[in-house]
Amino acid sequence: MRPDEPLPVKLICGILFSDADRAEQARQRTAQLYGRIDYKSPLYLFTVSDYYDAEMGTPIFRQFISFYDLVHPGRLARIKIECNDIEEKLAVEGLRKVNLDPGYMDYDKLVLASAKYNGHKIYLDLGIYADLTMRYERGHYQPSAYAFPDFKSGLYDETLLHIRARYKGQLRRL
Repeated sequence: MRPDEPLPVKLICGILFSDADRAEQARQRTAQLYGRIDYKSPLYLFTVSDYYDAEMGTPIFRQFISFYDLVHPGRLARIKIECNDIEEKLAVEGLRKVNLDPGYMDYDKLVLASAKYNGHKIYLDLGIYADLTMRYERGHYQPSAYAFPDFKSGLYDETLLHIRARYKGQLRRL
């Protein structure tokens, strides 16, 4: 039996940053690689962890962006590698001021790419893992048991539902 090709997915990127100018440069560089940004979320103050404080400084903000062009989900590992390269180029004296977390959304889930192994993550390619972060069910996003606390809080639900609605509209037009 031949496997079916997957539907294209909505490419998103979570951006953690402490330097607004570098965050804008990161948005511009990702747009050069992945096409027009069709949505920018509000800025969320990132306070659930001090993990990034020493490297990035404070305050740290999170923003989500999504891209108009839908992509093949098999591209996620390569996209993470490219985003890591952007982070390095925007670093100051080896310290990141921007952290890019690319992922994709389909009808049923939000998957983020990770360079860190954990028992629940699935290896993709190039040292990159898929992390099933959220599942869509009955009009709401449900965080996985291993999701980061800020995703579990529900803070991003409205943003994710908005991006999902854009994705659904794009698929209807295909």
